[in-house]
Amino acid sequence: MSLIRKCAMALSLSASMLALSCARADEPARMLPAPVLDAPKSGSGSEVAVLSGGCFWGMQGVFEHVKGVQRVLAGYSGGARNTASYEEVSSGATGHAESVQVTFDPRQVTYGELLRIFFSVAHDPTEMNRQGPDTGTNYRSDVFYADPMQERIARAYIAQLGSAHVFSSPIVTRVDRLSGFYPAEGYHQDYLIRNPDSMYIVVNDLPKIGNLKRIYPGLYRDTPVMVTAHTPA
Repeated sequence: MSLIRKCAMALSLSASMLALSCARADEPARMLPAPVLDAPKSGSGSEVAVLSGGCFWGMQGVFEHVKGVQRVLAGYSGGARNTASYEEVSSGATGHAESVQVTFDPRQVTYGELLRIFFSVAHDPTEMNRQGPDTGTNYRSDVFYADPMQERIARAYIAQLGSAHVFSSPIVTRVDRLSGFYPAEGYHQDYLIRNPDSMYIVVNDLPKIGNLKRIYPGLYRDTPVMVTAHTPA
């Protein structure tokens, strides 16, 4: 969905649709079990997770509020470098998915804990090639693993959640090797923080941050880490 179409859709939402969406968002969020297979909280420096789960505005906004996360970039993964632009990716023909690159301190938060947030409050892993109002393969659920350990943790957690039947529908999340991550245009970075009153953000994304705070208070931080400096209006 192009930026113009997305903004037009947000502006055209009726008051009744907004009330219905907020009512659904106020329902108790699903707390998922911790991954049985996970990396220990150890090491030094930083690690990176690349995840796709719908519009990157909301995904970025959620992970910017996670303790131990050092930076979250909105961008594109799954396609070629020369097609990594918003308008081309929005066509659904590039192989890219809107994604986030989460740089984190493995001593404070584990890869498995990030996946726990990803599968519970950040998006719905049972929706095929869509999230909420956004449809297309560019909005698919996908874990792009950077190394064999990330792949093992991701596949094991999906199997664990499937065996526990925590969702009423099958998990459709793909697990793909990370071949490249390409940062999105500057106007997409920190979009949620800069546009908290956008109807699209209010309906689709702010409830996710509320769920993160309520369900995983030990992983939540009130002040988000931002890509760019921000002075409140």
